[in-house]
Amino acid sequence: MPCIIIKTNQPLSKDKQVNCCQSISSTTADILGKPESYVMTLLEEQVSMTMSGTTEPAAYIELKSINLPEDETTELSRQLCLHISKLLEIQPKRIYIEFSNAQRHLWGWDSRTF
Repeated sequence: MPCIIIKTNQPLSKDKQVNCCQSISSTTADILGKPESYVMTLLEEQVSMTMSGTTEPAAYIELKSINLPEDETTELSRQLCLHISKLLEIQPKRIYIEFSNAQRHLWGWDSRTF
C-alpha cells in the first residue's frame, strides 16, 4: 500500500542505495503503522534538480498510501525529513515531501485493487 519515491541530485553507491531503500522501507512502515510487506520504496539518484536556485544537495519525496492520516502529515513530514536527511546527508530545509492519500479502488496490486 504505501509507496515512497525519493529523488535526489546526490550520487549514491549501489550499497548505499540498497541500504537507504531498506531503511526507508522499515521507517515508512513504522511511522504509518502498516506491514512492511506492503511497502514499496523507489530511489532515484543523480536526478537533475535545483532548489532555491542552486544544485546543492536536495531531495523530492512522494509518499502515497491508502488511509494516509492527513491530520498527521506534519509529524510524518518531521519524521521522514529527519530520517532521510541523515541517510542522504541533505539538510531538512532542502527536502520537499508530497503526501497523497490513495483511494482503494484506484490502487492495484496482485491483479486486483485494494
